Amino acid sequence: MNKALFLFFILIAFVSCKSKEQKPMLTSGKTNEVSVIIDDQLWNGEVGDSIRNKFASPVLGLPQEEPIFSLNQFPVKLLEGFMSNSRNIIVVKKEAKSQFRIEKNEYATPQIVVHISGQTVQEILDTIQKNDLKIISKIKESEVKFLQEKIKHDTLFDIEDLINRFNIKLNIPVKYKRVMHGKKFVWLKKDITSGNLSLLVYQIPITSLKGNNDVVKRIAHIRDSIGRIYIHGAIPRTRMITEPAFSPYLSQIKIYNRETFETKGNWEMLNDFMGGPFINYTIFDNPNNRILVIEGFCYAPSKQKRELMFELEAIIKSVQFLKKKPYGKKRSVANKAI
Repeated sequence: MNKALFLFFILIAFVSCKSKEQKPMLTSGKTNEVSVIIDDQLWNGEVGDSIRNKFASPVLGLPQEEPIFSLNQFPVKLLEGFMSNSRNIIVVKKEAKSQFRIEKNEYATPQIVVHISGQTVQEILDTIQKNDLKIISKIKESEVKFLQEKIKHDTLFDIEDLINRFNIKLNIPVKYKRVMHGKKFVWLKKDITSGNLSLLVYQIPITSLKGNNDVVKRIAHIRDSIGRIYIHGAIPRTRMITEPAFSPYLSQIKIYNRETFETKGNWEMLNDFMGGPFINYTIFDNPNNRILVIEGFCYAPSKQKRELMFELEAIIKSVQFLKKKPYGKKRSVANKAI
């Protein structure tokens, strides 16, 4: 009996050790950092120039130049060492085997690892040129999800008001406070050192952008009208407007399977000296016969703004659209999304 019991505990210990061995390593690093695993000879030549031009080019819509990703270069020999726990890795090698592949969670989790190799420098350059947008998209998508998970584990803002007004859920950190609201408008703000971050949620008729050829101009006009009604400065006769000197950047994406215009640009306070970047998502919510607009903007004159705007982007992209409230029943936060 004692022998059987001894063997049982040995088996439990073996299974426990095996489980610990198989537990994936967690990644480390700051948001939007990329470890580039490449030997110095390639990094200091055309290949390195191409990588920097593609992946450290300026973020669109910021008032000062800030790179899409912060790049850190390490020799290939370090890949098998401590660099394998980086969250985003681009491995570039000159070798006989030519390849391009993107792996998820290859060495740790969550992680994106991009492998690029070629027999010649030109072959490597061609591969980077062909796949740069795909690489940026994959890494950024992964970083948004990483930050969203981090936010979910924070104390969250009570979104009952958003549910009742808009039938949506958003994962918003509790540091955001409601500063103003209307029938179909909510303004949330988070104070930071020497500035603040803001989230706006409002809805407009589904026909607001139909048949309009100049979408950017129309979106700017809509947000300027919201600024005229709600967003005023401390000085009389001031209001937020879209900076007129530069046209915002427009792209089409999908959020929660809904067609969306993503607009990035800069705002300023009319008759005042305040300003900063904004990111606007104009979402065609056809099931509810409306356009839902969720916008983030920041005022942080003494700070770099890439990570501030990235936080707002991650929050906005966490939006979920809920089922319509049954007549005569109070909506519960637990209602399922559609």
